[in-house]
Amino acid sequence: MKKLIIASTSTVYGGTYLDYLLPELEKHFSSCKEILFIPYARPGGISHDGYTENVRLAFAKINKSVKGLHEFESQSFGTEAAIRNAEGIFTGGGNTFVLVNELYRNGVMEVLADVLNQGTPYLGTSAGSNITGLTMQTTNDMPIVYPPSFKTLGLLPFNLNPHYLDADAQSKHMGETRETRIKEFHEYNRTPVLGLREGSWLEVNGEEIVLKGNLSARLFRQDEMPTELETGSDLSWIK
Repeated sequence: MKKLIIASTSTVYGGTYLDYLLPELEKHFSSCKEILFIPYARPGGISHDGYTENVRLAFAKINKSVKGLHEFESQSFGTEAAIRNAEGIFTGGGNTFVLVNELYRNGVMEVLADVLNQGTPYLGTSAGSNITGLTMQTTNDMPIVYPPSFKTLGLLPFNLNPHYLDADAQSKHMGETRETRIKEFHEYNRTPVLGLREGSWLEVNGEEIVLKGNLSARLFRQDEMPTELETGSDLSWIK
């Protein structure tokens, strides 16, 4: 049975890394002593070691140890075994193209989907949330590398747009809004897209998907007007 927390962001304005989620994570990972961290998205080009250390400091606040998946790449049993043996898994934010490319390059996209469908507790933030959808095609990131496929974990029956921003009516910037870009996606794809605002997350237990946090989310469907979904809503009907 899937057990996932899928968050728009790791850090809300004025807070520190993961602090707004720590009470939830303490419950979510209650059966875990050690978390396997996937650092492949590398925000700002940070090293795998540096990124893992940041995560290690955050999880120490709830008495969890952390190992980076990259630490197993040179070991005989490798990354696939590390994922299969993990008590809990966290994939952090950064660049989704880089993350997806590395998951495919290391041959672990399918095994990650397998263990998460079987119930290994998972946390995703930003790019780590993008990959829980059907594809990564609704990410906000620059395509700085070219992954072999846009297909991702498929843990949700829709796509996500983390860090979703509403248009600012006072802004003089005339560029595209997030809503415009999602509408462009729907010119070619039928997949529903959930715009997940900062500080919001999805809690998935089995097939149940519940919106958590203080803000509503915005649902986009092909040839339909966007709709607002209030926090606490069951989203398992979205297909």
